[in-house]
Amino acid sequence: MTKRQLFALLATIIGSGIVIVDGTVVNLALPSIAHNLHANFADLQWIIDGYLLSLSALILLGGSLGDIFGRKRIYLLGLAGFGISSLLCGLAPNLRALIVLRVVQGTFGALLVPGALSIINTNFPKAIRGLAFGRWTAWSGILTVLGPLLGGYLIEVASWRWIFFINVPLVVICYIFAFKNVDESRDRAGRHIDYTGALLAALALAGVTYGLIEGPATHWSVKTLLTLVGAGLIGGIFLYVERRERDPMLRLELFRNRNFSGVNATTFAMYGGLSGFIFAILIYLQQGLHYSSLKAGFSLLPISLIMLFLASRMGALSAKYGSRLFMTFGPLISAIGIFYLVRLHPGDSYIFGVFPGVFIFALGLATTVAPLTVTVMSSVPEASSGLASGINNAVTRVAGLIVIAVLGIFGAGQAYRFTILLCGTLLALAGILSYLVIRNPSKA
Repeated sequence: MTKRQLFALLATIIGSGIVIVDGTVVNLALPSIAHNLHANFADLQWIIDGYLLSLSALILLGGSLGDIFGRKRIYLLGLAGFGISSLLCGLAPNLRALIVLRVVQGTFGALLVPGALSIINTNFPKAIRGLAFGRWTAWSGILTVLGPLLGGYLIEVASWRWIFFINVPLVVICYIFAFKNVDESRDRAGRHIDYTGALLAALALAGVTYGLIEGPATHWSVKTLLTLVGAGLIGGIFLYVERRERDPMLRLELFRNRNFSGVNATTFAMYGGLSGFIFAILIYLQQGLHYSSLKAGFSLLPISLIMLFLASRMGALSAKYGSRLFMTFGPLISAIGIFYLVRLHPGDSYIFGVFPGVFIFALGLATTVAPLTVTVMSSVPEASSGLASGINNAVTRVAGLIVIAVLGIFGAGQAYRFTILLCGTLLALAGILSYLVIRNPSKA
């Protein structure tokens, strides 16, 4: 990997990493925000929900815009917008301003996450693309775990506003790296923006996201149920329109590729189980084993370390030998780790009660995630790489929302074993799906 390629990779890691971290780290700041801005519980929900709504609803459009107008150009636009909106979030004078700015922040984040993967797919030759995807995956996972630890420290020693201010220097560094080292690329086919498809996709995903987030909190009120039904109807209209559109935002023919359809089905099961597991284990460690929030965060540190050492290697190996076996055995190994933790109960030590399950889970995760990304991006033409990344990221987020919504019905803190069994089963299902559906490319 050349120096230029290394800095281009760092640009994708930092840019998408801050978007992912900002989806979780703000949770730590909610008590401080409530005290400082006199917010009630519903207000705090919207500080989180506003970001998730715009990010999830626009992520398909973000990938498509990069394919049409230039992946580097849209990525730089996303960085600039995310940095400015982060600064303004930190300076927000009142609650309403903060909520609106969080929506804006999520909108620009929707340009960064699919853009990062499409830049890797178009800026790195096939020989090292798997290694690049692996390193992106490893460091994204590490940032996801380390971000809340840093956020908790900043809140403790400074102010909740610093969890937004810290994004600004990171964005500046990332912008310089991307501007100097990323080559521009786009679909040369003379495409145009599918405004109707973009609007329908945004409305459908926003409806699903809103309904699933608010459903458990409102005990599945008529409003949230009607929102979900409406989102389903709009989704059906979206598919009908895209099938007839001359230049659709969502190219349905991508799903004719067996690997692309299969890897998205696997992604749904894999990331649904992953999201539910992390959500539930962090609650149980604090409520059941009485860990502090900082200790609970450190308990999952083995995931970051194993991802750091193994994920890039697994990505390179899967690019060389094919992803099928990695995507089969990885989720099955993670499922074993999750099932080990079903017996966890108050009084268990970390070394014998928690660590073995987390370690085994992390081994499986590191084996899976980079090969999964390689499969997504290698199963479509380079011209559609931004769209493919957007689809896969949308599947990832909707899967997590659905599983956590299901947990909300039962109460993850009170139904820990149900959660563990559900999430372990989803991981095992992901491995079985991969074995049945994924095919390695033929060696011509």
